[in-house]
Amino acid sequence: MSYKFIDLFAGIGGFRTGFEKNACNCVFSSEIDEHAGEMYKANYNEEPFKDITKIDEKKIPNHDILLAGFPCQPFSIAGEKKGFNDTRGTLFFDIERILKEKKPKVIVLENVKHFKSHDKGNTLKVVLNALKKLGYTTSWQVLNAKDFGVAQNRERTIIIGSLNGIKFDFNKLEKKQPTYIKDILEKDNGQIEYLDETEYTLIENPKKQPSGLIFVGYRNKKIRVKGTRPDTIHLSRVHKQPNRIYSSNGTHPTLSSQESAGRYFVYHDGKVRKLTLKECYRLMGFKDDFKILGSKEKLYNRIGNSIVVPMVEEIAKQVKEQILNTTNEIIKYKKTLKQMSLFDFEN
Repeated sequence: MSYKFIDLFAGIGGFRTGFEKNACNCVFSSEIDEHAGEMYKANYNEEPFKDITKIDEKKIPNHDILLAGFPCQPFSIAGEKKGFNDTRGTLFFDIERILKEKKPKVIVLENVKHFKSHDKGNTLKVVLNALKKLGYTTSWQVLNAKDFGVAQNRERTIIIGSLNGIKFDFNKLEKKQPTYIKDILEKDNGQIEYLDETEYTLIENPKKQPSGLIFVGYRNKKIRVKGTRPDTIHLSRVHKQPNRIYSSNGTHPTLSSQESAGRYFVYHDGKVRKLTLKECYRLMGFKDDFKILGSKEKLYNRIGNSIVVPMVEEIAKQVKEQILNTTNEIIKYKKTLKQMSLFDFEN
């Protein structure tokens, strides 16, 4: 059965792609970033509504599922950690007013990993309590893209709520075998950017981390060392990711929305090379026919702000199986009981 959904803070459509692959139909979308909106229109033949704060919730089409990767900047370690004190943080309450009016059966929210611990967990409590007051039974978990067949260590907080009292079971999500950076690399067509051997240093005996990352070296760039712990200078938070080099035999670290130059370097076949734009989109689970347009800077920004498609696909599959299809079965069962009751009464 097909279900209708709305795609809020839609970005370039990672949520939409995953749910459409599960026979769901988008009836409304919203995205304020102009470049993201252009890419969205190019790929889905639909121009998203721009400013969600200005939409009349009564005019939004009825839907079964509300999807929202609401802005993570206020809650991210990379941001200013202002949470709901930041005006962008209050965008959650635009989600709330739409839920009050339209009452979709399911809501799926996505945010950064550290959303769960922001303000000592109070921010998450605000969101969960707001959903509870609206009648939603919720569950949440931090999911990692690498568990869904993508060669990227990318953790995100996912919150799922239902109106029918069913608590979504994250343990039923089907995990996939790990893939590695080497699996998504393009063949060298003469356009691959390589580093000269004088531009980087390889370390001895690199070890595979539990995340699947294999840190093998660093670019010979001047870096900040203040505040770093001994022997962690090249892995410290102050040592920017663009200077790190990872083996193609492992997974890639999280692609960042702040890395507008796409400086992601991997060690492959004895050389250090930069990932191409196409490879970065592959790390997010987008197919090669996904249309990209605009400047490279903006295209790299879009990658870092998106959600990983294969992870969404599995979420969508389980949302249908655990909540939506179950709800329909309950409704059918109640109708059958009512009809049987009427039949018995007439006889």
